[in-house]
Amino acid sequence: MIGRLKGIISEKQAPEILLDVGGVGYEVTLPMSCFYELPNIGEAATLLIHFVVREDAQLLFGFNTKTERALFRELIKTNGVGPKLALAILSGMTADQFIYNVEQGEIGALVKLPGVGKKTAERLIVEMRDRLKGFGGYDLFNPVPEGMGSAATVADNARDEAIAALQALGYKANQAEQIVKKIAKPGLDAEQLIREALRSMV
Repeated sequence: MIGRLKGIISEKQAPEILLDVGGVGYEVTLPMSCFYELPNIGEAATLLIHFVVREDAQLLFGFNTKTERALFRELIKTNGVGPKLALAILSGMTADQFIYNVEQGEIGALVKLPGVGKKTAERLIVEMRDRLKGFGGYDLFNPVPEGMGSAATVADNARDEAIAALQALGYKANQAEQIVKKIAKPGLDAEQLIREALRSMV
């Protein structure tokens, strides 16, 4: 079981990174709430890992804190919630927002998340309300650095990257394009676009 990885970030393509650990590159998928906090390419990072073994794949999910990983593990215990949906949930709202919405029974807020319909939202509330006691007090969305430049090519690349990341998180292509187009502003990099897009849908 892989529980933690410490290495150098070789590549970043939201929501995935390639982490070089002693010459071995590990592909790690993170919620955007964790991705925002990563250092730059070429810098060292330490991630807590949830390791999933399937017949057709071995998957690594990375987190910056034990709280984030613990919440992810509670999510995937819920009937009908797999790692991909748990990742989308943690990308679409902060831990505090999710916990609050579950505790308050806010189905309307939960169904705005990709892949979460009314039945899934109801299931999350019923199954997780008691298990989430003790969580909270954490805002996983920290400010991201200002983007560099506002040239058309840079802006186009940032928009394309943001759209691809949203699709990887479960949003449909046309929905991702519409959201990114709506919130796009000069000077925003891909991570900021993803952040604003997700916030606009909560």
